[in-house]
Amino acid sequence: MEILDATVITTALPVIAADFNVPAAHLSIGVSAYLVAVTLFIPLSGYAADKFGARTIFIAAIAIFTLASVLCGLSTTLFEFTLSRILQGLGGAMMVPVGRLVVLRDLPKEKLVKTVAIITWPALSAPLLGPVLGGYIATHFSWQWIFYMNIPLGIIAIIASLYLLRNTKGDVGKFDVKGFLLTGVGFALFMAGIEFLASTSDKLLQSLGIIAIGLVLMVFAIRHVKKAKKPLFSFDAMQHKTFRLSVYGGSVVRVALGSAPFLVPLMLQLGLGYSPVEAGSLLLWLFAGNLAIKPATTWIMNTFGFKRVLVVNGVLIALGFVAFAFVNQNTSSFAIATILFVNGMTRSMHLTLLNTIAFADVPPNKMRDANTLGAILMQMNRGLGITLSALAIAVAALILKQSPDTPNLQTFSIAMMFMGAIALVSIYDSLLLSKEDGVSVLNKRKAKKKQQTQ
Repeated sequence: MEILDATVITTALPVIAADFNVPAAHLSIGVSAYLVAVTLFIPLSGYAADKFGARTIFIAAIAIFTLASVLCGLSTTLFEFTLSRILQGLGGAMMVPVGRLVVLRDLPKEKLVKTVAIITWPALSAPLLGPVLGGYIATHFSWQWIFYMNIPLGIIAIIASLYLLRNTKGDVGKFDVKGFLLTGVGFALFMAGIEFLASTSDKLLQSLGIIAIGLVLMVFAIRHVKKAKKPLFSFDAMQHKTFRLSVYGGSVVRVALGSAPFLVPLMLQLGLGYSPVEAGSLLLWLFAGNLAIKPATTWIMNTFGFKRVLVVNGVLIALGFVAFAFVNQNTSSFAIATILFVNGMTRSMHLTLLNTIAFADVPPNKMRDANTLGAILMQMNRGLGITLSALAIAVAALILKQSPDTPNLQTFSIAMMFMGAIALVSIYDSLLLSKEDGVSVLNKRKAKKKQQTQ
C-alpha cells in the first residue's frame, strides 16, 4: 500500500502540477515532503510498537495513512497537498518499519536470505501496477482517484491486521525527546534547504544557510545518541562491517536509485513527449525487471558471494544511468523498454543484497536498533534521491542557460549522468568487503568452508 502510493504518483506529476499551476519539477516537494515525514517519525515507530503493541501501532498507522490519502485528493493547492503528504508520511513511518521488525526480531540467521526475498515480493509487485495505474487514472479520470483508491485498501489491511497480528510489546524506558527533535528537525531542514536550492535559484545564501543548520543539528543528534543512556536508537550495529556497508556505500547507491522513479517519468513526458499512460506503460519494464531477476537472486548470492555481485552490479547501475543520458528523440520505445528492464534487474539485485547483508551479522538483541537505524537511512536516501534529482535538473538548466521550470531532453541527460556518477562512487565500500563477509546467511556449504578455514 505504501510503495504503491509512492510509485503511482510519479507518472501523474505533470498533471497534478498543471492543476496546481506550478512547474512539474517543483512538485518534487510533494514527494520529498512525504519521505522527510517518514524519516522524521521512523525513530518513533520502534518505541511506540514496544510501548503500545505492534498491532495497535500498525492499525493506527494504516488509519492515518488512509485518512491522509483522502486529504491529498481533496487538496487544491501545492501547500495543502504538501501538508497532506506529511501526514501521510506519519502513517507510512509506522507501517513499514513495524511490519519489518515483527518479521526480523526472532528470525534465525539461516532463514534471513529466503525471508528477505519473500517480504520483498509484495514491495516489487506494487510498483508493477503503480506507474501505469497512475498514468491511466490521471488521463482518463482525475488524479485525485490515485489517493482515493487507498480507502478500500486501508480497510482491508486493518481487518487483516486484527486477525493476523499479535499485540506484542517490549521493554521501554523514557522517550528520548531530545534525540527525536535533533534527528527529525535536522534532517527536515537539510532536505528543505536542498529543495529550496533546487526551486529558487535567486536565494542561494538562504538555501545554503538552511542546509548548514540542518547539518549542524544532525551532528548534534549523532553526538547525543552516542552519549545518551537510553537514546532513541543506537549505533551499536555499526561495529559490524556488513552493516556499515549498508549504511555508507548502500546509502550512496540508494540515493541514485531513489532518483529513477522521479527522473524517468518526467524525462519521458517532458523530454520525449510521451503521455502519462505511455510513460507509465514504459515504466512497467523497470519493475518487470525487478521481478524477473528475483527467483535467481538467492542462487546468484550463494554462487558468487556478496562482494563480487555488489561491485559488478554497482557498475551496471551506473551504466544504466549513462544509457539513459544518451536517449534521444530517435530512440525507439523498444530500446527504452530494454534499458528500463535491465535497470530493473540490477536495481532489484542490489537492494536485495543490501537488505540481506545489512542484518547478516547483527545479533537478535540489537535487531530493533539496527532495524530502526536502517529504516531511517533508507527513507533519507529515498528523499535525497528525489530532492537531488530536482537539484540536478536545476543545475543542468543553469549550465545550459535554460529555465529550470521547462526542462528539455538535454537537461535530463545531464541529470542522468550526475546520478550515474553517484552510483559509481558506491562501489568503493563494496571493494572493502572480503569474500567471506556475510557468508553466515548464505548456504551451509559456504558457511562450513568458512569454519574450516578459521
